[in-house]
Amino acid sequence: MAGWTWEYEGYDPRQERLREALCTLGNGYFATRGAAPETSAGPVHYPGTYAAGCYNRLLSDVAGRQVENEDLVNLPNWLPLRFRVRGDGHSPPWYTPDDGSLLAHRQVLDLQGGTLTRYLSVRVDGGPGRELRVVQKRLVHMADPHVAALRTEFTAIGWSGVLEIESALDGGVTNAGVDRYRDLAGRHLTRLHTGTVDPSTCWLRCRTATSDVRITLAARTRVTAGGPADSHPLREPGRAGQRLTVAVTDGTPLVVEKIVALHTSRDPAISDPSLAALDSVTRAPGFPGLLATHHAAWQRLWRRAELEVPGEAGGVLRLHTFHLLQTLSPHTAELDVGVPARGLHGEAYRGHVFWDELFVLPYLNLRFPEVSRALLDYRYRRLPQACRSAEAAGRAGAMYPWQSGSDGREETQVLHLNPRSGRWLPDHSRLQYHVGSAVAYNVWRYCEATGDTTYLHTRGAEMVLQIARFWSSTATYDAALDRYRIRGVVGPDEYHDAYPDAAEPGLDDNAYTSVTAAWVLARALDLTQLLPAPRRRELLEQLGIDAGELDRWREISHRLHVPFHAGVVSQFEGYGDLTELDWAAYRARYHDIRRLDRILEDENDTPNRYQVSKQADVLMLGYLFSPAELVALFRQLGHVMNEDLWRATVDYYLRRTAHGSTLSSLVHGWVLARARRQDAWEHCLETLKGDVADTQGGTTAEGIHLGAMAGTLDLVQRGLTGLETRADALRFDPAPLPELSNFNYRLRYRGHWDVGVRVGGGRLLVSVPVSEQRPVPVVCAGRTMTVPPGETREFTLNAPVR
Repeated sequence: MAGWTWEYEGYDPRQERLREALCTLGNGYFATRGAAPETSAGPVHYPGTYAAGCYNRLLSDVAGRQVENEDLVNLPNWLPLRFRVRGDGHSPPWYTPDDGSLLAHRQVLDLQGGTLTRYLSVRVDGGPGRELRVVQKRLVHMADPHVAALRTEFTAIGWSGVLEIESALDGGVTNAGVDRYRDLAGRHLTRLHTGTVDPSTCWLRCRTATSDVRITLAARTRVTAGGPADSHPLREPGRAGQRLTVAVTDGTPLVVEKIVALHTSRDPAISDPSLAALDSVTRAPGFPGLLATHHAAWQRLWRRAELEVPGEAGGVLRLHTFHLLQTLSPHTAELDVGVPARGLHGEAYRGHVFWDELFVLPYLNLRFPEVSRALLDYRYRRLPQACRSAEAAGRAGAMYPWQSGSDGREETQVLHLNPRSGRWLPDHSRLQYHVGSAVAYNVWRYCEATGDTTYLHTRGAEMVLQIARFWSSTATYDAALDRYRIRGVVGPDEYHDAYPDAAEPGLDDNAYTSVTAAWVLARALDLTQLLPAPRRRELLEQLGIDAGELDRWREISHRLHVPFHAGVVSQFEGYGDLTELDWAAYRARYHDIRRLDRILEDENDTPNRYQVSKQADVLMLGYLFSPAELVALFRQLGHVMNEDLWRATVDYYLRRTAHGSTLSSLVHGWVLARARRQDAWEHCLETLKGDVADTQGGTTAEGIHLGAMAGTLDLVQRGLTGLETRADALRFDPAPLPELSNFNYRLRYRGHWDVGVRVGGGRLLVSVPVSEQRPVPVVCAGRTMTVPPGETREFTLNAPVR
């Protein structure tokens, strides 16, 4: 990594799928993995193209039963461009990087310009010194979301002859990028048709098998430098394209440009995806023109996404920003899509939407609020389905699914595979009802950061009130405790989904679930007071909420049961009664125990028996809420939360967490930094390395971890500065780390488009450019200041913990 580039030198088949994921290019509408265009799907390579929100549902036979799954669809591959040097009277096999002829290979991902460039040198038969040098640059256009392009420059070294080039669109793809899904149906595309328009332009159209999304790709392939080409159309089932035969001369570059357009029937303002794709590819300029407008679009994005951090950490954070913007760009604001947990970079988690917007939206709220609002609208459009799900479960209000896809029904699989044991096991993660609290939290924080009262009073209010109603209907009164209890749930930990030897799944009084439910109920009550009186009457009448129901919300919000044991907050009722795990023995026996659940199940055991957690659970409360908010929340519930109790709780679970999720180290690093602990950096560093070093053991190759990537950006933006946007001011409580104590960024806040924040040298500086129309109120270190346009205010910080 050097500045704005991410580079891989040499070719390593073992690392190829990881590099393909990390070299993915996208624009928020669609993305394509960084696979070599001359390769096809197999054990080493996995080309994949995914359009945001394009799902399909298939039935599979698993463990003697039919299982239905919805997947983000791997679309027809637009990359194929292969080549070979014609011999005397014969054509040898097409070149691949695995055929032994590769002499040199380098990949350069340009983060600033949004391009991937490959440099390769291939040995040509016929004697020493005969090479074919190839420079190949690709882009997925950030200005026009439907366009991608590939420019390939061939140069013969030490020989002259004939080069054959085949450019194609390949519809014979399946979803086969995740090994543990190999027993599931993966052929999502049907009714493939292909054709040509002229010698340089072809098209391929198809449909998804169940959701009936129509998809069309059109490609224009031309030789733009070098000798004339003899072109013939391809005539192969499921593939469209051209085969070019071109004479090459020693030392003279031959340039081939492939311009591609992708449209689907989900697009607005088109009559037909086939007509739209052909029109787009016909009107598209050549590669130089596309590159110029692509670069300009990326420059605009980087100005809004600025986050300057020195050193190696800064380079990784820039890569994280790049992949976040490729998945959720301003184009996303025009789409009906959620936050795919693994980006548009692969097929892990089937492209589903979990709770990852909890880690993504706080960053976007202060940079790209229009994208945040669109992502909240994804949840709002699925509010009716969430209400139907709650009704089917015998509850009121809205029960959002743990895994969401196209229409908002629960997409969590009934069974999941343990690849270690090879057994299919019941999946109870759908009991993670706390996802609803995450939706409400995101609504509230978005409106705090943006001042968007219109959203809060309309769509936001409907979601928050319906989620509060769900928690009210879920909580049951326990006379013995004189408390309300939330039973039969699964918390963020996920290792625990039942009590040992219990016949039914679910846990009682998960602290994270209960405390966040109390927060939602309190905010819903606040909202009824914040709404203008006419809107309040209208909304409560629309939802059928009366004074009695509001009284019940108030009572539950103050009397939900939160368990304690051994002087700490219990993860759930009975957690302290579980057996202590022999951590030393497992660490000695296994190289990696992050997925301790799979290890134990393979041993015919279960983590339900032990005090062991996959990831942060109780400690998630310290991620969502500032210390002052957390104290107030526990006081609301009738408990005292102080620094000693919180530190003891942090220490307790830190010793019992396996970090089986990339989000775990992020949350621990955040919480420890806020607690000014010297061990915070090792967890922050683990999160920074999570995808680039593939610390989860092969999972990055199946798709990046978008929540963790965005979370590292927000760690700098909010975590280390203690930034809050509540109470009509920017509030800072900085806790810089020695290893990360100098950085600066710009943010958008309630109509202020360009507020500068700088931390360094023991100081926090907030600046407002002269172009702004209004001053910005700032609270830091017990001081309240107003920063007028054109001025900077400085605050002195405590020294970071060493």
